Amino acid sequence: MKKIYLGALTLCTALGMSAQETIWQKDIKSSTQDFLSQVTTTIDQQYLITGSSIQSDKLQAPGSKQNNGYDFHLVKLNQQGEQVWEKYFSGQNHDYLSATVATQDGGFLISGTSYSGKGLDKKEASKGGSDIWLIRLNEFGDELWQKTLGTSSDEEARAVIQTTDLGFFVAGNVHNSPKGYGSKDAWIIRLDKDGKELSQLILGGKGLDEVEKMIPTKDGGVLLGVYSRSSGIRDSEVRNPADPSAHRNLSSAASTAISYLPKSSSNFGEGDYWIIKLDKNGKVEWEKNYGGAGDDHLRTLSLKSDGYIIGGESRSERSGNKTTGIEEGTDLWLIALDERGNEQWQKSYNFKNRDILMGMNVLHSADDKGTKGILLGGYTQAEGRIETGDETFWMLYLDGNGNEQWRKHVKEESKKKEERLSDLRLNRDGSIILAGTSAEELGKENWKIVKLGDRQVDQLIEKRDIKIYPNPVSDYAYVEIGFAFKDAQITVYDMSGRQLQSLTTKNSVTKINTQALIQGAYLVTIKTNDNKTANAKLIKK
Repeated sequence: MKKIYLGALTLCTALGMSAQETIWQKDIKSSTQDFLSQVTTTIDQQYLITGSSIQSDKLQAPGSKQNNGYDFHLVKLNQQGEQVWEKYFSGQNHDYLSATVATQDGGFLISGTSYSGKGLDKKEASKGGSDIWLIRLNEFGDELWQKTLGTSSDEEARAVIQTTDLGFFVAGNVHNSPKGYGSKDAWIIRLDKDGKELSQLILGGKGLDEVEKMIPTKDGGVLLGVYSRSSGIRDSEVRNPADPSAHRNLSSAASTAISYLPKSSSNFGEGDYWIIKLDKNGKVEWEKNYGGAGDDHLRTLSLKSDGYIIGGESRSERSGNKTTGIEEGTDLWLIALDERGNEQWQKSYNFKNRDILMGMNVLHSADDKGTKGILLGGYTQAEGRIETGDETFWMLYLDGNGNEQWRKHVKEESKKKEERLSDLRLNRDGSIILAGTSAEELGKENWKIVKLGDRQVDQLIEKRDIKIYPNPVSDYAYVEIGFAFKDAQITVYDMSGRQLQSLTTKNSVTKINTQALIQGAYLVTIKTNDNKTANAKLIKK
């Protein structure tokens, strides 16, 4: 098991004052190079940290399932940053965990690239080359089911989301597919809630197309973000025009047969942002290319009230459909789109070096009719001589129209360390989670998790004293307390005033068991150690 340490950090602020505090920091250390892919906020506002590690301290343990390569590595932290549980999932070769989604039942679906055949924790044989390995987990990290997706080519996992019907979209890349279009194509698989395959789609152009991000849309579909280094394919260039699966107006597959769709839009430069909107059945609704004459690398997507925010980094001057210039190194380049993919605005931001955007969160109004702010996170990578602020986490906060409000670097006390942000999350209480790697030397990258409180962001969060969800409820509900406290008593009463259950909590979100309640209405009350009170109605369906 990796050891967890409490560390210290310094915050450096520019372009405006924003009082900020470090709530806690955890360092998950090992003697090998660990890869951190994502931080996921759970339904009860805890944190699942996911990535890939070599279990070097377990290598010789009698009866250990450990292999000699990388394994899926998961660590769940509570709201105070304390470890709740730690899990590894091992194949007999290297397995790299890429993406995680918190499911609506409180569990998770994890997706990674597996070079392993059947054996150890992996229950299905390889399909050929590398495959996508999916594992569905409950809230305690116990496996519910798993699935290996692949073809005779090499595949790699990149993203996974849950849909409104409780099924999943899984996205990745396929290399040199016999019926594909380029050296690397996008591959999207739709599954039901139990992991049954519903449809598959391969789409790409004449070159390299690499999935970077996928997010769910309000209509039950998905938005796919691809870093594209390929040109479009005209209808006359489709490999087999007589084959219905080669045409652009292809309907979504009703079986697990793979459908193919060539890219219609062409690049403006060396690399572009390629955005694809799929409906709930996996059918392409529209696609758009954004870029200049140089290399523009898409990194992340976020949903806003009336469309989407697309973010990455750019090396392009004003050209193509890029209307902002470039200052020095790479710029961060954001584009706001409406729900049809049409541009609303675009902005660039610069840290005077190679700026890598790794995460983006949008702050919505309570009625979801407005975008109040945009939080960006990443790191600045030195190109040549190391300067102050290089290889450290940074944050950039914008208003809803993309205008910069403040920026900060989050530095380790030791200037020798290289630090690279992997992901960030803006929590409903206004706090911010940063997750990345920190290393004093190559090959010994540790995980670094920081929770920050920011007064400026906190003031923008519209809070309720008490919130219960889901409501109506079946088996379990979550009670969220919207104000600061140390200890609170949560009590459930029936409508006659009879107390049914009571528990003490230190967490802003607490899970309560409602299985024993009969259908009807109940009252949930909160009383804190400093005598603050709140109540709300709970409906058992």
